Amino acid sequence: MKITYCDALIIGGGLAGLRASIACKQKGLNTIVLSLVPVRRSHSAAAQGGMQASLANAKKSEGDNEDLHFLDTVKGSDWGCDQQVARMFVTTAPKAIRELASWGVPWTRIKKGDRPAVVNGEHVTITERDDRHGYILSRDFGGTKKWRTCFTADATGHTMLYAVANEALHHKVDIQDRKDMLAFIHHDSKCYGAVVRDLITGEISAYVSKGTLLATGGYGRVYKHTTNAVICDGAGAASALETGVAKLGNMEAVQFHPTALVPSGILMTEGCRGDGGVLRDKFGRRFMPAYEPEKKELASRDVVSRRILEHIQKGYGAKSPYGDHVWLDIAILGRNHVEKNLRDVRDIAMTFAGIDPADSEEQTKDNMQGMPANEPEYGQAMAKQKGWIPIKPMQHYSMGGVRTNPKGETHLKGLFCAGEAACWDLHGFNRLGGNSVSEAVVAGMIIGDYFASHCLEAQIEINTQKVEAFIKESQDYMHFLLHNEGKEDVYEIRERMKEVMDEKVGVFREGKRLEEALKELQELYARSKNICVKNKVLHNNPELEDAYRTKKMLKLALCITQGALLRTESRGAHTRIDYPKRDDEKWLNRTLASWPSADQDMPTIEYEELDVMKMEISPDFRGYGKKGNFIPHPKKEERDAEILKTILELEKLGKDRVEVQHALMPFELQEKYKARNMRLEDEEVRARGEHLYSFNVHDLLDKHNANLKGEHHE
Repeated sequence: MKITYCDALIIGGGLAGLRASIACKQKGLNTIVLSLVPVRRSHSAAAQGGMQASLANAKKSEGDNEDLHFLDTVKGSDWGCDQQVARMFVTTAPKAIRELASWGVPWTRIKKGDRPAVVNGEHVTITERDDRHGYILSRDFGGTKKWRTCFTADATGHTMLYAVANEALHHKVDIQDRKDMLAFIHHDSKCYGAVVRDLITGEISAYVSKGTLLATGGYGRVYKHTTNAVICDGAGAASALETGVAKLGNMEAVQFHPTALVPSGILMTEGCRGDGGVLRDKFGRRFMPAYEPEKKELASRDVVSRRILEHIQKGYGAKSPYGDHVWLDIAILGRNHVEKNLRDVRDIAMTFAGIDPADSEEQTKDNMQGMPANEPEYGQAMAKQKGWIPIKPMQHYSMGGVRTNPKGETHLKGLFCAGEAACWDLHGFNRLGGNSVSEAVVAGMIIGDYFASHCLEAQIEINTQKVEAFIKESQDYMHFLLHNEGKEDVYEIRERMKEVMDEKVGVFREGKRLEEALKELQELYARSKNICVKNKVLHNNPELEDAYRTKKMLKLALCITQGALLRTESRGAHTRIDYPKRDDEKWLNRTLASWPSADQDMPTIEYEELDVMKMEISPDFRGYGKKGNFIPHPKKEERDAEILKTILELEKLGKDRVEVQHALMPFELQEKYKARNMRLEDEEVRARGEHLYSFNVHDLLDKHNANLKGEHHE
């Protein structure tokens, strides 16, 4: 049996895995990266819109810093994230952007003087300062107070992935593609590597290492309609689950992107709306201001997705053979802007929908017929233009994943996890746009460095017979799939799973339908044990791969559905129509799913409490919908009083915002990443004697005084 030994084994060749491999090589480790596909074809390349980092270079970014990025991330998560991880992330992100620039990412840059833009549906002129010419530009994205998303037109993930891949090759990382990880090798709650199948030859071998890092991305393909690539089926996370030791966190936290192309499901980047594009209903009305008057199209993704579906349910969706949808209008931006900054979007729309989204020529006025006369809140009707893009929400991102601590360590010793495969837990129950590729690179830096240190110091000892036993177990399972007498068709089972997830575990969830979904998924899981593979060869056999991966996908679908059924509240992207309020009193916790016995047909669910008394910002109104639409945590007022006292005391002592932050919530981070970020406006801010906190101190003081008086205060 073939066994390959190395210091550091990384499974997954996207941004997180490749960046971690660089950290390992920088410490002199023998490092191997295994990837399903050639690494430059990893799903990281699909990210279009940008990467968030608080550089504060451009006019609309002035005043930005880590505090504001932190606040946006925490509120975006609906207070479901790990705030210490969020601090680690926002502190490191500006350093990551600059590192990527030094590796060749051609960030779109500021040009001094006037430039046209569309803000809130209106054409405006933004004047960039002369002294900012040539610095990295940023665009607007949903759920942010400042324009923070750095970008390279609408091909950001592509340029980032190529730069990081090139850097990994420069460091001579051993990258092996077309390798499929079947199982982790583990003993006594410790990981020793993985059993791997070569997709070309069918050979099954083992990779034994001092440390293993999983970075295989999300699990979007358990849904029928998704923006995810076909390789994003969550098999890596499922393999961790199958160890019986590693646990999955917040699997019910699934993000649906509001603007996926109908019917293909290809993503229309948030950059379309960040650059000023608007959403229109079948009458051509811009309807989002009626639902979210402050942020409009740039509310958080979970909010925009719900609003689109609510509007369609009212009968205002445009009809198509693929179901009702709404329109994304970027023709409003002008042809020059679309062809320069949204060229990939234009190519996709033209190739997959036959639409030139820059075309503002009138197509028909028939769409305006029958519009109700008594609904001025939805705006004025508008004749249908040729360039409008048909869109509706589809599954997009996995906030859940393998649960780790802030260093990336899982419950299985020696196994680390980073990127979308992980529940690090930066995103809680909703991810902000631009925080995904940013997390992938930043987690690759932070967790990659911790992982490399682990591999440098670790000593392992494992009997070769144990390794060979894992290889044989996988070989026997492949033989069973090829030669059993089962009657089940893998594609029938897989397709029905996807339909169940779309129909009953989607944007809107309800107890009865979740129970129905859970029951049917259990039946499908039982059937998956009797799959018959018609193609009987071990090598180059996609049907065989689908057979063993579908069973893993069903386990994830069961984790998602059971977690969603048990969580009787609405938080971020998890919307229970039968429990519409966020309930911090009962549900300020993280769902943990495990599969301790192979004989189980359901995951074991437990919970990990989020400690309010250690939070830098206690759970509050998120800024969308009705105020007070949450049940507060019983310790919220106590924590708010502590926060206020600390801020006021340190303000009197003349402490700056970084010192105040450290007093409120200390967090661990490597010194090279924790070092203060320098911005062009730092000296100007200091000269004005200003402090920029994570929240408005005076608002907090007003709330505190109202509580002391026994007043109800939203």
